[in-house]
This record gives sequence, structure tokens and C-alpha cells, in this order.
Amino acid sequence: MSAQADFVPLNLCVLTVSDTRTPDTDASGDFLVLALGEAGHALHDREIVRDDIYTIRAIVSRWIADAAVHGVLVTGGTGFTGRDSTPEAIRPLLDKEMPGFGETFRALSYEEIGTSTMQSRAFAGLANGTFVFCLPGSTSACRTAWDKLLKAQLDARTKPCNLAGLMPRLGER
Repeated sequence: MSAQADFVPLNLCVLTVSDTRTPDTDASGDFLVLALGEAGHALHDREIVRDDIYTIRAIVSRWIADAAVHGVLVTGGTGFTGRDSTPEAIRPLLDKEMPGFGETFRALSYEEIGTSTMQSRAFAGLANGTFVFCLPGSTSACRTAWDKLLKAQLDARTKPCNLAGLMPRLGER
């Protein structure tokens, strides 16, 4: 049975990928930190990093190597500009991709932004037993992802199944 009767708080990290945002202007990171806290989860760590493949990869690698971290939320760097490199940084770290996340996110985004959603390279997966979600940099996109996908799937009480309930089985071989 994947859904539990009790809430299980998760330790989550938030990484903002941006060449321009600072702690004072990181509205998307602020939203994710507030939302995960309101949902009952704990912020394990938070960073802002320039859009550089190797720096992004180093930070996420450190977090997925930490057994206390259950999930990583990355915002930014998922577009098509020359500097957008989150997918290229993170995909090599994944043990398994979660195609349904990106597909569902873009379907939900279509309702909000129409065909512009096809420019999104949002994706998710599993790395060393840690969930990794890569979201666009806009606060609106982060809100869509959290409110319509992540909040429920990171709650062990969500039925018929949820990602939080899978955690004890993620290390099976």
C-alpha cells in the first residue's frame, strides 16, 4: 500500500538557477520555500547559482549524496536560451527519469500559457533515492508545479498512490 494514514515530513532542498537573481529578488525560490514549509516539509538547504552546468551539477550531487535529503526542487534554467542548462546539468545524475512529471506539467501549463508551454524543458527523476524536480524559473510555473503536482505527490496521505509512499522502496535492487 503506497498511501499512508499519517503525514511524513520530507527534507527538501531548493536551488535557484539564475544569472540575475539574488536572495532579495528570488521570488520563485521564496515561493517554493514557503510552500514546502506550509505543507509541513522541512527546508534542508537552499542556494542560488549562476546558470553553469558544472556548478549546478556539483550542488545537486552534494544534496543527492546526503541521505537526509528526500527531494530537490530546482527552479530556472529549463528554457531554450544559450545559458539555460539545467537539463544538461541534471539529467546525467538521474538513475531514472519521470516522464509523467514533464508531460503533466506541460499539459497543465497549456491551460495557463497556451502553446508557449512547448518551450518548457521541465522534467523530474530519481537520483540515489532522491527525487529531483526541475521547474521553470517563473514563480507562476513554480506555483503550477507545486499546487497541481508536487504538493499532493509529496504527501504520503495522497491516494491511490504518491511519491512519498515509495521512499522506503527506492533503494530496492
